[in-house]
Amino acid sequence: QVQLVESGGGLVQAGGSLRLSCAASGRTFSGYGGGWFRQAPGKERGFVAAISWSGNIYYADSMKGRFTISRDDAKNKVYLQMNRLKPEDTAVYYCAARIDGIYYSFDSYQYWGQGTQVTVSS
Repeated sequence: QVQLVESGGGLVQAGGSLRLSCAASGRTFSGYGGGWFRQAPGKERGFVAAISWSGNIYYADSMKGRFTISRDDAKNKVYLQMNRLKPEDTAVYYCAARIDGIYYSFDSYQYWGQGTQVTVSS
């Protein structure tokens, strides 16, 4: 079992930045792929970014150039640096972990955090 806890969300003005953290416990995170998803009110949970256990990185098209995913296996953490935030980035952001499967697929992830709210004001 892997437990995930997100932190770092909050209220920020458009154009600002936030850094989300995801702390893993229960097992070492180094053998898992990490991912970030988000869910806005009335919308489905959607893929944001992923990083494999070997360090391969993937982004949703709308996040490329603005968001950066990284991991620190020594600290059992995954991060999401979000820059040039837009009001449409407002959502609950979830951290997730997977052993294998398609990186952008919700169903590939076995473990999920509770989410952290990100609100971007215009």
